[in-house]
Amino acid sequence: MADTQQVDERKAARLAKQIGAFAKKHGGAEGQIAYLGERGARIVLVAEDGTWGDLVAPTYTVAERAVEKSGITRHESFDGEFAAKVRTGEYEWKRMAGIQIGG
Repeated sequence: MADTQQVDERKAARLAKQIGAFAKKHGGAEGQIAYLGERGARIVLVAEDGTWGDLVAPTYTVAERAVEKSGITRHESFDGEFAAKVRTGEYEWKRMAGIQIGG
């Protein structure tokens, strides 16, 4: 059991480092964790400059630990003022349009 905890702690530390690098590059960041079932959990990141990204953790617990270690603000849901910070570019708009028109 201790080995699993050590592996999870290393995974959380690695994710926290990635979160920290993202936040540093974009002037800070906030996040939200979404449960993905057996696949784990998705950490959605939104930077102060509106850039967004995500990471996938093997478990919800690892995702929680990673966000905690990174020191970013964690939101319980992806809505309201937090969601409004996301800035989408041409790529995202084309993908959304393609989905709507079957592309």
